[in-house]
Amino acid sequence: MKFDRIGVVGLGYIGLPTAAVFASRKLQVTGFDTNRKVVDIINSGAIHIVEPGLEDVVHEASANGYLRASATPEPADAFLIAVPTPFREGHTPDLAYVEAAAKSVATVLKAGDLVVLESTSPVGTTEQVSAWMAAVRPDLTFPHSAGEASDIRVAHCPERVLPGNILRELVENDRVIGGITPKCSAAAAALYKLVVSGECVITDARTAEMCKLTENSFRDVNIAFANELSIICDQLGIDVWELIRLANRHPRVNILQPGPGVGGHCIAVDPWFIVSQSPELARLIRTAREINDGKPRWVLDKISQKVGECLSRDPARTTRQVTIACLGAAFKADIDDLRESPSLGIVKHLGHSHPGPVWLVEPNIHEFPSMLDPERIELVDVEKALSEADILVILVDHTPFKAIDWSKVDKPIVDAKGLSRR
Repeated sequence: MKFDRIGVVGLGYIGLPTAAVFASRKLQVTGFDTNRKVVDIINSGAIHIVEPGLEDVVHEASANGYLRASATPEPADAFLIAVPTPFREGHTPDLAYVEAAAKSVATVLKAGDLVVLESTSPVGTTEQVSAWMAAVRPDLTFPHSAGEASDIRVAHCPERVLPGNILRELVENDRVIGGITPKCSAAAAALYKLVVSGECVITDARTAEMCKLTENSFRDVNIAFANELSIICDQLGIDVWELIRLANRHPRVNILQPGPGVGGHCIAVDPWFIVSQSPELARLIRTAREINDGKPRWVLDKISQKVGECLSRDPARTTRQVTIACLGAAFKADIDDLRESPSLGIVKHLGHSHPGPVWLVEPNIHEFPSMLDPERIELVDVEKALSEADILVILVDHTPFKAIDWSKVDKPIVDAKGLSRR
């Protein structure tokens, strides 16, 4: 197949880098996003997210005419759908963004086009995308009903990249490609081989969907072990980081590092997709999710203990006079991504529950997070936090926080990342 023009639906943390990588190969790429501000920023050659190297690639591709953005889909030969797949109350998948994207793309399809769902989704979603598009375009045939003879090819190819290394991993990582039919898989593989140096591994759509969910559930279970271990060690008076360092000297043991929970658009979400479809069978996966979702509550309890210690040392003080500074709100180090971040949740909860000042130190953001109350939480720099706060709460191991000589910090610390002991 020949792909003269590629459309990318959703210009967020995955869609924009994906569009930029294809455009960097001198392919004509149009990105679609319903946020007009995002469209305007990209068309100016700039970016609205933090990702190393991305702004240079976008600027060059835009300046050379290979990348532009639009608020509405336009005809192309291949469409990549990279929109959010959050969950509703009760942890049931919310596919509203995927459905809207599929129906929007359907309006500009022509025979021979390829549609690839990149959004991480519950098993069966790719077939549902095909059905949604078919409902909009009865003049075309789709693979969920017409099989190999369909006018349109539909496949699933989940992203599996690490924020901070997205541009490199989009090219170097292997891609799992699952079409609804073998011809769908072949068409999608031909598209990705234009930019991917890793192997394009062919399977069916349902297996590809389950593969991404499995990868992140595996990681979630392993993180849950570390987080549960940290809670047990705290009760027993054991340094969990020292314990893990020693245990990992065993040739077949590789325990991960504990933290304040699990965040991001994948690991904190994807396991629930499996649980929602097999609630009676996914017992270990559900338990891991509950452990990781419960870790922020444990951190908040440790903060409450430190507040109590401050008051016991100075009975004349009140809770309103205790300033808590939280170091980090992103879901992992050295990025600006706040999606599903347990650290952000902790900060938000303190803003509601702690009557005294609550400060946030987050060196990777430039605007106050919309989900926080600016009347209750103040964005400050790390120097102010270190010198003036009563309690420091380390939630993310950003590089600037690692550079601090914590041995010289003489104030109560709640350390969810183990930085102050190093």
